[in-house]
Amino acid sequence: MKAYLANGLFSIGDRLVNELIAIKIRAAIPGIDLYVPQENAEINDKQSFADSLAIANADMEKLEESDVLIAVLDGIEVDSGVAAEIGAFSTFNRPIVALFSDVRQLGRDNQNKIDALIADGTENQFIYRNLFVIGIIKKNGVIVSSIEEVVEQIEKLNR
Repeated sequence: MKAYLANGLFSIGDRLVNELIAIKIRAAIPGIDLYVPQENAEINDKQSFADSLAIANADMEKLEESDVLIAVLDGIEVDSGVAAEIGAFSTFNRPIVALFSDVRQLGRDNQNKIDALIADGTENQFIYRNLFVIGIIKKNGVIVSSIEEVVEQIEKLNR
């Protein structure tokens, strides 16, 4: 199985999350061919140079080869590169496993939070994700809230 891990890769937090996800997936599924863009020094060593076409071509080639896309949706907004990768990958009608671990998902049934939002729109204690991106994921995949669930979903697809 070939998989592509889509997430931001410019902050230490993103790079560490990517490393952790990759370690867990590779440990659970020996032999998986997991592409992690930050590991591709040819286009992502920022001391070097790769233009936009080199980056787009390298990543599109890996997306086209992949059986599944693993997309991290965390952050202030979905990373623009991740959103583009989700859109491009969705054209292949292959599964997408998205990780959305934001703790603001908790308490969705808390009536106090709902009442506060109704009374004052600035009291939004929930989180928004672009509904087009979410819909594209749901057409061909799932959204989970932990790395363990990501691994479980990839294991199911690998059977």
